[in-house]
Amino acid sequence: MTGKFFHSRRARVLAVSFTAAAFAVTGGAALKSHARAEAYRNIVNNTYQHAFAELTTAVAEMDAALQKSAYATSQSLLAQLCTELFGRAMSAQMAIGELPYGNVELAQTASFVAKVGDYAAALSKSTAAGGGTTEEEKESLRALAAASGQLSQMLQDLQADIHGGTVTLEDLEQAEARLAQAQGAGGDAAGSSFQDVEADFPEVPTLIYDGPFSEHLSTQRQPRALEGLEEVTQEEAKAAAAAFMGLKPEIFTSVSTGEGAIPYWGFSAVVDGGEAYLEVSRQGGKVTELMNSRPVGEASLTAEEGVQTARTFLAEQGYGDMEPSYYINQSNILTVNFAARQGEVLCYPDLIKVAVALDNGSIVGFEADGYLMNHAQRTLEAPAVLAEEAQAVLDPALECLSHQLAIIPTGGKYEVLCHEFKCRLEDGRHYIVYVNAQTGSEEKILLLIEDESGTLTI
Repeated sequence: MTGKFFHSRRARVLAVSFTAAAFAVTGGAALKSHARAEAYRNIVNNTYQHAFAELTTAVAEMDAALQKSAYATSQSLLAQLCTELFGRAMSAQMAIGELPYGNVELAQTASFVAKVGDYAAALSKSTAAGGGTTEEEKESLRALAAASGQLSQMLQDLQADIHGGTVTLEDLEQAEARLAQAQGAGGDAAGSSFQDVEADFPEVPTLIYDGPFSEHLSTQRQPRALEGLEEVTQEEAKAAAAAFMGLKPEIFTSVSTGEGAIPYWGFSAVVDGGEAYLEVSRQGGKVTELMNSRPVGEASLTAEEGVQTARTFLAEQGYGDMEPSYYINQSNILTVNFAARQGEVLCYPDLIKVAVALDNGSIVGFEADGYLMNHAQRTLEAPAVLAEEAQAVLDPALECLSHQLAIIPTGGKYEVLCHEFKCRLEDGRHYIVYVNAQTGSEEKILLLIEDESGTLTI
């Protein structure tokens, strides 16, 4: 708050003015001090909300890793998942430590994530030593997964209430006052928001819009799909951007340039009440990205029609033999993930994302970095492990729904041919399990998250 100081116009009231000014200065200082205290309180409250959001995210990721590890049969994959579990548990513990009296108010939650971290570390150590896992250990993992799923949902519900304004997080001073009151009343006092979570804490046994493989690109490699193509001029790149959208080049303006794995020119144009931004590779003149900010109205197309629109658009742009995998609908914009197909093999590294506006079927988003970095005609070896042999590796609790061969990326720049099994648990949850087609060992497990907006994997 800004104070205004008024000066006397007559000498005979000068003393009174000085006195009034002194009070004004004092009052102004008090108001500024109050404003600073309020600003500090807001900062602290935002910090607590951030910590709670971190806790919710860490527990959700811990839950995903637990569910995957419960059905992993290869030692290498289980060891990898246990390492991930330990990291997520540590993140959750740090978030609890940032909340006011978090280790007191969320004692069971803190104990649970610590137990998960310790168990993951012990399993990782025994697995690395070649000990494998016993059926008892698998049952413990499944029980932990069941508990973590319930805990994750409760935390997400509480976070939704916080965002909706129906619940607020206490600051340290409020928590201290309430706990002191509880101690003076023999333990009877109004509880915090956390106590609802603790009261309904699941039973703990005694003792993981967008599609798969979208974050594997390496900036240390050259784009395989652009090899041998000539450099284009900036004007040629602008013409390519215009042709991609079926518009005239004159309406596009050069707005950026970039280096990185795929050097590009960036162009923008005002289209349909929004701004379209495109990036075009300097080598080959291929559109690598499109973003269109135009408002999207009420949907007139179904998700299936949106997928077909995206497939037709890709074919018109020269991307034939692309297979849609997963999609998500956000605010009537359907984003579809496509992977290239080579014969019977689906090549997930060759990824293209297409976003379709469901009000009129126009293309409002496009991303082809994965395809341009990885696509090439591959020399594929015949699988040494048959589909029936690979399926035998799956956990017996998983019902196999479908099978196909697929190329998936490893953690580095390599690829591996796998048997892809889409599976279902008795409770209706869906998994995708990848078994190495040459060694017969599990390579990766994904969870399918399915709701009315589409299907995602984690």
